[in-house]
Amino acid sequence: MKKIIFIAFFLLFAAIAGIYQIQKSQVDTNVTAKTTKVGVLINGSRSDHSYCQAHYEALEAIKDDLNLEFVYLENVPMDCYKDIVSLIRDKGCKIVVAISYEFGRDMMKAAEKYPDIYFFHASGVNHRKNFSSFFGRMYQARYLSGIAAGMNTKTGELGYVAAFPISEVIRGINAFTLGVRSVRPDAVVHVRYCNSWQGDEVAGEACRKLLRLYPIDVVAMHTDSLQPHREADAKGIWSVGYNIDNAAMFPDTYLTACIWRWDVYYRKQILNCLQGKFHGHHDLIDMNEDIVALSGLSSHADPETKAKVQEADEKLRTLEFDVFYGPIIDNTGYLRVDEGESLPDDEMFNRFYWYVEGVKVEE
Repeated sequence: MKKIIFIAFFLLFAAIAGIYQIQKSQVDTNVTAKTTKVGVLINGSRSDHSYCQAHYEALEAIKDDLNLEFVYLENVPMDCYKDIVSLIRDKGCKIVVAISYEFGRDMMKAAEKYPDIYFFHASGVNHRKNFSSFFGRMYQARYLSGIAAGMNTKTGELGYVAAFPISEVIRGINAFTLGVRSVRPDAVVHVRYCNSWQGDEVAGEACRKLLRLYPIDVVAMHTDSLQPHREADAKGIWSVGYNIDNAAMFPDTYLTACIWRWDVYYRKQILNCLQGKFHGHHDLIDMNEDIVALSGLSSHADPETKAKVQEADEKLRTLEFDVFYGPIIDNTGYLRVDEGESLPDDEMFNRFYWYVEGVKVEE
C-alpha cells in the first residue's frame, strides 16, 4: 500500500513539474509575441565600417528572433538627454542602448528618471537596478594583434593612430605593444593622437606624420576612421584594423583586426529584459565569451605567425595568462607590475595613464 501511495505521489509531482515547465516555456516564448521598441544612440554613422556599424549589425542580427523594432539616432552629440527622453516619450521605446562612453552622464540621469525603462551603455562604467554598462576585454585581442604585427615588421618600428589619451585607448596601446615585444623585444610603437573618433582628415594626418618621421612598416589604430588603413595601403605597408574585419577593402595590406561580436551580449541581455530577469550591473567581458575576438589572419601571414597567435589565444581563453601580468616596466624604466602580480581591473579600466616600455608618444 505504501508503495502504491509513493508511486502515486511521484507521478503527481512529475505531472506538476511538467506543467510548470510547459508554462515556463510558454512564458519564455510569449515574451517575443509583442514587438518591443528599442532606442539606439549612435555617436557616428551606422554604416561607418567600424565601431558604430559593429553595434548596428549586431542589433539587426537579433531583431527578428526577439521581435524588436529599433529606432536609431545617428551622430548624436554628448549632451543627449533630450534625445533619450524623446525615444521614451515620443517613440515608445522600452529599452535604450547607447554605444559611446560620452553618453554616460545623461544615460544615468535618464535611468533615474525612468525606472521602468531598461538602459544599456557600451563602454560605460555605471550601473543601477535598471541600467547596465558593459565592455569587453578588447586589450586581449589587441595583444594578439600585436603578436601578428611583431612577426611581420622588418624595421621594428610600428605606428599607432589613437583617438584620445583615455584609459580605454592607452590600455589598447599597451596591450598591442606587449604583444609586439613578446616576439620582437627591440620594437618601438610610435603613437600619435588625432583627438577624434570619426574624423578622417585628422586621423589621416596623424598617420602621415608618423610615416614621414619613422621607417614604419605596420600601422595599428584605435579610431573609428578607416583613413589610417588607406594611408598604409597607399604606402604598401601592413595595417591592423579595429571593430570590424575590413580585409576585403584592403586585400594587399590588411593583416588582421580586433573585432566585436556584440550580438552575443545583446541577445542575452535584451531577452532578460523581456523575461523580467534583468538586473543592472557593470560587465567586463572576457575573450572566452566570444564577444571580443581577433579576425582571421590574412593569407599574407605565414604559418609561424598563425602558430604564435594561436598559442597566445589559447592561454587567454583558458585564463592561464592575461596581458598585464608582471613584470611590466613602463617607458620611463619604472617597474609598474611586479612579477607574479596582475594589474587590477580598476586601474586597467579607469586609471590607466602610463605606457609600457617600447611606446613612444609623439607630440
